[in-house]
Amino acid sequence: MAKRDTVMRKPKDTRGALRRLLRYLGPWKYVIAGVILLSFVSNLLNLWGPSLAGNAIREAAAGAGKVNFDAVWHNARLMLLCYVGSALLGFGISLIMTVVSKRMARQMRQDVFDKLMRLPVGYFDRHQAGDIISRVSYDIDVISTSMATDIVQILSSVITVVGSLVMMVSISLPLSVLTLVTAPVAIGYTVFMRKKTQPRYARRSKSYGVMNGFVEEMLSGQKTILAYAYENRVDDRFDGINTEAAEAFSDAEHYGVTIGPTMTAINNLGLSLIGLLGGVLYMNGRIDLGRISSFVLYSRKFAGPINAIAEVFNELFSALAAAERVFTLLDEQEEIADAPQARLLENVQGDVAVEHVAFGYDPEKTILHDLNLQAPAGKLIAIVGPTGAGKTTIINLLMRFYDPDSGVIRVDGQEIRTAVRTSVRGAYAMVLQDTWVFHGTIFDNIAYGRENATMEEVVAAAKAARIHPFIMRLPQGYNTIISEDGGNISKGQKQLLTIARAMLYDAPMLILDEATSNVDTATEREIQKAMRELMKDKTCFVIAHRLSTIEHADQILVLRDGDVVEQGTHRQLMDQKGFYHQLYAAQFE
Repeated sequence: MAKRDTVMRKPKDTRGALRRLLRYLGPWKYVIAGVILLSFVSNLLNLWGPSLAGNAIREAAAGAGKVNFDAVWHNARLMLLCYVGSALLGFGISLIMTVVSKRMARQMRQDVFDKLMRLPVGYFDRHQAGDIISRVSYDIDVISTSMATDIVQILSSVITVVGSLVMMVSISLPLSVLTLVTAPVAIGYTVFMRKKTQPRYARRSKSYGVMNGFVEEMLSGQKTILAYAYENRVDDRFDGINTEAAEAFSDAEHYGVTIGPTMTAINNLGLSLIGLLGGVLYMNGRIDLGRISSFVLYSRKFAGPINAIAEVFNELFSALAAAERVFTLLDEQEEIADAPQARLLENVQGDVAVEHVAFGYDPEKTILHDLNLQAPAGKLIAIVGPTGAGKTTIINLLMRFYDPDSGVIRVDGQEIRTAVRTSVRGAYAMVLQDTWVFHGTIFDNIAYGRENATMEEVVAAAKAARIHPFIMRLPQGYNTIISEDGGNISKGQKQLLTIARAMLYDAPMLILDEATSNVDTATEREIQKAMRELMKDKTCFVIAHRLSTIEHADQILVLRDGDVVEQGTHRQLMDQKGFYHQLYAAQFE
């Protein structure tokens, strides 16, 4: 099996992603300002502690008979209060940032979902559902977790580093100079590791998206997998994808986990040098034990945040890689906006004209070449042809899921590109071969496209679709809950529900794309009779492979390789003894 495209890529716009993340924190800027203030106070208390510890040690080291125990205990009590106060403030800050980060994540998810609702159908044709879900769930979780901790950690680290440096210089300039020699080494190492880790985190996020897409695809086709005894091969394919994801994770973490120990080693080296020089200064009477103790504590506070910043950047790189995937989705081109002078398609009669339309999903490959079609209002138009001839493509163009590359489509004489897109789509009721129902009651599923539908209207549509008897046999009738994707009803029953939904919608035009493929022949004929009665005076477009079901069509279009090769009634086409005759005869031989 060929390897998936999960090669390591350097993120394109790290600064831009960071700026956009900070904009998401904008609504809570005053809360963030309060967090900054609390963090400043917390770190000042934390920085006061080593000074108090030095004072206590200085008093305790005064020698026998000279120790001021009151002063020792006073400094010890103050130090305890400082550290407890700092810890409590830190706990409060963490709680506040957790709430802020979760609300930010909620807003980001809402923006992503709103964006998905505005994207053209072509985006979903090009991207796996699992990869999209990964961006909505996993990537935003990574961002939220990072925002909850990393911002506070960076603020705290900066305050601690600056404060510790000031205190160290005030205690001993020679020891401070020695500390500043090791600091650039730590900073340089952090910058070097940033270039190594960030593209690896981007690769990790992408590999997880591929894995989620594969799992979603396999779960939706589980019955087919079992029917063809394909389990072992699916396992093998998942093993390869899972291995790639695990390697991407391991590769990123391999570099990430080395940062902490390496920074600790650098800090320990600096501490050893401080101990050596401090001992020399003490022996020469240049510094006392209390000040050495304070300096060592401050040096640890100075070095610790640098180490922490390295760890934070490690997490931040992962969050920025995830953010770029989310923002890439948010930056996708939406459906082309309606023209400024676009008019609503109102009082639709259903007279459809397709004139010299050419179209291809890929600019390099044209599917429809020079399509011409006249569908008078109230007529039933059947579209037939072999697989790949362009039947479903015509439906996509009629619904304005795509716009033609050339030519025009008119409804009641109005070119649909000059009409408001939603009004064009609202003029059609649609039933597809791939049925879709959602978790909810049967009533809600039938009434999906008709706001404020009454029970009487829903029941009438269900009766027309020949599914009312089945519904009444259920324990709770129309209030029966359908599980996710209709797992607790048959495919035929799901299809009847979607047909009832289309009937209730009562649009002036109807599209049926293999809409009765999952019902038996007798039921199919009954449904067609009911639909012909209910859709009287409405334009209907029917895609069918079983040609016996469209013999009564007012007009039949025969497609072949993107061209209409024959056109007429069933009787006329059979008399021509052409391609339609061949297709029809092949189904009965």
